[in-house]
Amino acid sequence: MIPAKTPTEASGFKALLKNRPFLFLWLGQIFSQVADKVLLVMSIALLTSYHIPIKYAASSSSYVMIASTIPAILFGVAAGIFVDRHRKKKIMVISNIIRGLLILLLPILPKEFAILLFIIFVISIVSQAFTPAEQSAIPLVVKSENLLTANALFTTTQMASLIVGFAIGEPILTAVKNISKDGSQEILVASLYFIAAISGQLVRMDETLDMSRHDRRINPWNELKIGFEYLRSNKIVLNAMVQLAVLFSTIAALPILSIKLTEEVGLEPKQFGFLVAAMGIGLVLGAGVLGHWGNRIQQKSLPLIGFIGMSIVLAIFTFVNNLWIGLLCAGILGFGASLIAVPMQTLIQEKTPESMRGKVFGFQNNAVNIAVAIPLIITGPLTDRFGLQPVLWGISIIVTIAGIWTWNSTRHVLEDAL
Repeated sequence: MIPAKTPTEASGFKALLKNRPFLFLWLGQIFSQVADKVLLVMSIALLTSYHIPIKYAASSSSYVMIASTIPAILFGVAAGIFVDRHRKKKIMVISNIIRGLLILLLPILPKEFAILLFIIFVISIVSQAFTPAEQSAIPLVVKSENLLTANALFTTTQMASLIVGFAIGEPILTAVKNISKDGSQEILVASLYFIAAISGQLVRMDETLDMSRHDRRINPWNELKIGFEYLRSNKIVLNAMVQLAVLFSTIAALPILSIKLTEEVGLEPKQFGFLVAAMGIGLVLGAGVLGHWGNRIQQKSLPLIGFIGMSIVLAIFTFVNNLWIGLLCAGILGFGASLIAVPMQTLIQEKTPESMRGKVFGFQNNAVNIAVAIPLIITGPLTDRFGLQPVLWGISIIVTIAGIWTWNSTRHVLEDAL
């Protein structure tokens, strides 16, 4: 959905590797993303050393997940409003420092379950400010012709950290604990956040704050209305956001469905990670292709191709009973997702003025988190009641309709705007 550009020497991965501010921003993302994933692994591992009331013992890990995800729904928009009024660089640095310090509190606080949940909850609240600040910072350190490549690299890193963080989290934490018992795991995770903070401090960017109002005091209700009005009047950004919400909602359902799919392709249910990893590899590959050749491709139709491709693969999955075909389908599914995620994220950044990016990305993160929560709640029960095939067919139809509707409703507006 972004116009194809004539390739220049100043575009592609080579240009980004020469861009020191972007490199430090990217390095901060790597350490922060890995820290987020390892923190979740550590939080669940720490449960064995905490005093947990009997009635919560069986579902203690679920409470950890809830404490980590609820702030994203409750505070996403508010965090975006906050980001628009303050320096993005300062928010990224301070939020990483705060998260690191909160983790260092864990070894010295009483080993009570409620305290652990509270610390995780506060860390998640702080993270809500970091995410829109980081997303808003990318256009400030990258030229417009390199924005697609930058988002491709960030998407690749995000998915890689998801796979690597969860894969290496437990072995690394166990090794560190064996070397040094007390507080070593917390020190390791906190150190990752501190390194991310140092990287953020090294980023040089030119920021322009909106000083048109009489003072810097925030009126949340007015700011909220401004954000809603902007999205209502800007169909391009709103529909891009809808496409991302549909995409992440679909992706969120797949890990649950993959537990059932593993039985169809000859794996044990506990090996569902193979299918998830294959999808992640496909997404990383797609993001890499877009990052390297994206500026040479006519991109307006890429999201439609991605949605149609995903819907076809979801339908094919209902007939798959071979492991390698299943892994291939999962990889293609991830590749299709990249054709939606990277161009849409780039489009939102390009079409949103700097003074509105915090609010817009706050709304986006809120919408995505709600979209992710819905399938996590209903996919399992629906699969148990109706079976795997009807659910896959249903998701396939929804993805197809969403892709065609959002693309058709914005393509004429986009062509006029460009």
